[in-house]
Amino acid sequence: MNKGYVALVLHAHLPYIRHPEQDDMLEERWLFEAISETYIPLINSFDALAKEGVDFRLTMSMTAPLLTMLTDPLLSERYIKYLENLIRLTEKEIKRTSGDSEFNALAVMYNEKYQNDLHTYRDKYNCNIVNAFKKYQESGKLEIIACAATHGFLPLLVVPPESIKAQINVGVMAYKEFFGRKPRGIWLPECGYIPEIEEYLVKNEIEYFITESHGVLFANPRPVFGTYAPIVTPKGIVAFARDIESSKQVWSSVEGYPGDPDYREYYRDIGYDLDYGYIKDHILRNGQRIHTGIKYYRITGKTDCKQPYNPGKAKYKAELHAADFFLNRKKQIENISGKMPRPPIIVCPYDAELFGHWWYEGPQWIYFLIRKMYYEGGPIRLITLGEYISENPVMQVSSPCISSWGAGGYNEMWLNKSNDWIYKHLSKAAERMVELANENLFSYGLKERALNQAARELLLAQSSDWAFIIRTGTMVHYAERRTSEHIGRFNRLYHDIKEDTIDEAWLKDIEYKDKIFPGIDYRIFSNKKSRQ
Repeated sequence: MNKGYVALVLHAHLPYIRHPEQDDMLEERWLFEAISETYIPLINSFDALAKEGVDFRLTMSMTAPLLTMLTDPLLSERYIKYLENLIRLTEKEIKRTSGDSEFNALAVMYNEKYQNDLHTYRDKYNCNIVNAFKKYQESGKLEIIACAATHGFLPLLVVPPESIKAQINVGVMAYKEFFGRKPRGIWLPECGYIPEIEEYLVKNEIEYFITESHGVLFANPRPVFGTYAPIVTPKGIVAFARDIESSKQVWSSVEGYPGDPDYREYYRDIGYDLDYGYIKDHILRNGQRIHTGIKYYRITGKTDCKQPYNPGKAKYKAELHAADFFLNRKKQIENISGKMPRPPIIVCPYDAELFGHWWYEGPQWIYFLIRKMYYEGGPIRLITLGEYISENPVMQVSSPCISSWGAGGYNEMWLNKSNDWIYKHLSKAAERMVELANENLFSYGLKERALNQAARELLLAQSSDWAFIIRTGTMVHYAERRTSEHIGRFNRLYHDIKEDTIDEAWLKDIEYKDKIFPGIDYRIFSNKKSRQ
């Protein structure tokens, strides 16, 4: 008999970034870094587990922008060039460090890594790693769930409500196009929940979503089992809550595993450490220094005197931390299971990019954790969220609390004095999109193309990433530019459609630049009864 469950949930998302007009764009590297540091290492971990006969279970959301970029021929070509550049750089590094055995071994390690990445990406998966994740979904080991179309933060898109409808409908549509099936669950962007969302989840036959802990803890009526069992809303949708304890162990760079002194230091990179004359052919053409991905130091501690990275020690620590995580979940379950008439579930959702990109050893940690749970879990096992619902269909009816997993637990990361200017433009553009859809229900040809592109531009402007980046103060200029560009393109399309002055050459240009949602139908924004 099962004593309890652990559900690992990885949320894989990047904003849609594709700049055909410039082949040396810093922000496009976010995708390339994530492929090499997160997605391929995760696939390698899954492959290793499958080869050993380990039957694992994991839930993963993959957003439409990410899926679109991962299958885009232009970005694929650029990723291969990115790898080839790193292979050349690591070959130089092997020569440069030949007199230092520690650093030379690391240079060889990185060279082998990027050679293997190229082989995995180009030769093994034919430049489409989405198929790798799809393969594990079809084998029952991975449950992939949908997300809102462009990761719009839904609580702030409630006026007009057609924005929420479009975000959810188009996100589900994209999922079906990529995976050939309906999603059982959905990742609400930033775990942002408000009750108005549920109507559209029901219409799309979504069975479940994930909330921040207090979204369930403060539900009405109060859940009998806290976060150790999901609740079902009055509309029939299951809400799983993020576990607080397991979250802190992995998320926190101070208290959590990623801050261990033996793990790789993210912020020490040869792109900044080495002489400009040596590194200039491997950074941006404008001379801007960047993270290359080649990092020779470990975290060491709160000091600038970093010690060389030791992959063997780091791997050993990842195994120890996986064992510690397993032991803590086991204690949690043993402590609570005797007080519940059903097996408790501990839901552990994380950003996928934490594993490998920020925490270099993260994919190894996942491998060791899954392996340990398979061989030593006993009555405690990994489960997907859909599987849990199938095995435990009876749940307490309760209405979740408005919540998000952002700082403060509500909306302040995406609505504050740094980014509040965005929303009047998003709201006005959405009202205009509803107007266009209502007035042009039967359009075709050039006008239909323009209307569909207007819908794309609005959805892209609604991405929560732009407000988040502005708030964190990292790439503010780029985030502001993207918001302004998409709103600007939308407004021009609005006026051109209204005045019947559509510029086909310009339309063709932005269709190519913002090449997402090929099957979109602008009528999704209509609120005419025939479109409900």
